[in-house]
Amino acid sequence: METKLYPLKFLPLYKNKVWGGNKIKSLGFDYSPLPNCGELWALSAVKDNESVVSNGFLEGNTLNEVLEIYMGELIGEKNFHHFGIDFPLLFKIIDANDRLSIQVHPDNRLARERGMENGKTEMWYIIEAEEGATIVDGFEQEVTRDEYQKFLELGHLEDILHVEHPQQGDVFFIPAGRVHALGKGLLLAEIQQSSDTTYRIYDYNRPDANGKLRELHTAEALDAIDFVPTADGCTHYTYRQNGTVQLAECPYFTTNLIVMDKPMRKNFEHLDSFVVYLCTEGIAAIKALDTICPIHAGECVLLPAVADTVELYSEGPAKLLEVYVDPEQWNEEGVNHSNDFDWTAKFIGSGNPDDYLDDKQDDDAEDEK
Repeated sequence: METKLYPLKFLPLYKNKVWGGNKIKSLGFDYSPLPNCGELWALSAVKDNESVVSNGFLEGNTLNEVLEIYMGELIGEKNFHHFGIDFPLLFKIIDANDRLSIQVHPDNRLARERGMENGKTEMWYIIEAEEGATIVDGFEQEVTRDEYQKFLELGHLEDILHVEHPQQGDVFFIPAGRVHALGKGLLLAEIQQSSDTTYRIYDYNRPDANGKLRELHTAEALDAIDFVPTADGCTHYTYRQNGTVQLAECPYFTTNLIVMDKPMRKNFEHLDSFVVYLCTEGIAAIKALDTICPIHAGECVLLPAVADTVELYSEGPAKLLEVYVDPEQWNEEGVNHSNDFDWTAKFIGSGNPDDYLDDKQDDDAEDEK
């Protein structure tokens, strides 16, 4: 009987939302009979929303069940010691056909004080943005707790919020405590701590599917809010073809962008973590541990920690978000270890993995000239 771990794919979970649209259908997903799909949960261990494996001999098992069996082999020994059988991240594709509520998430400390497992720090990668689309990202000005409450009570909260105008490819890092909201006309990937805790502050007096106003959490949100203003919430990075570009690094996750039209090989022997590849554009394939997993936009693959190397292929241009939890980030708070090891992709033009070049061999050849 086969027992060796391999790259895992999962069945999507579809969420009908009052603000949801139908753009996720254009990615190749069928969420009927739902009238819309506001959120596609690509990878989740949230209670009652566990992702189910869709490939290989583990097909039909939930992510939680696989983690209970394979432990550190799946997510990394240090990560397993830290998180146990609680997979630490949640991956979503979000289609905002209308404005989402203005909201905030608690940090770990406050969440645990209130009986929840985790707070929620998250990031957004914008896949599509209609002309005029906006997001709320913190406060526009210095504001005290009392001033905030007065603006909220008078119905003028939007007057003090910082608004951004996202474009395709933009990245926004949303730490726990930052007031935020997605505007209309956005399709994006969201990577976050494994938590579904949201304090809804203001919802434009909008009824739900049953005609009732959705519940607000204005009192609960007060202690969670960071009132420091946001000057520029967009993460600035340099676009790079057939390379790896870091978009976010924090104790909860590291996210890289890979834009590719050539095969790539990566080495993770020094990284004690799982790696998730979430496709945001095109068609790609992940090859590791003698298994090949094709994916298209909106799908993801979970690469077990026991995989030292991975090969990435694409059918034409493709974009992948590469996400892992670096245990060095939470082991030593404030210490950045991103340059300790060379995790940079090596890429070739012919498409033959045997032609991948080793940097050291290249250097030796240069020395002989």
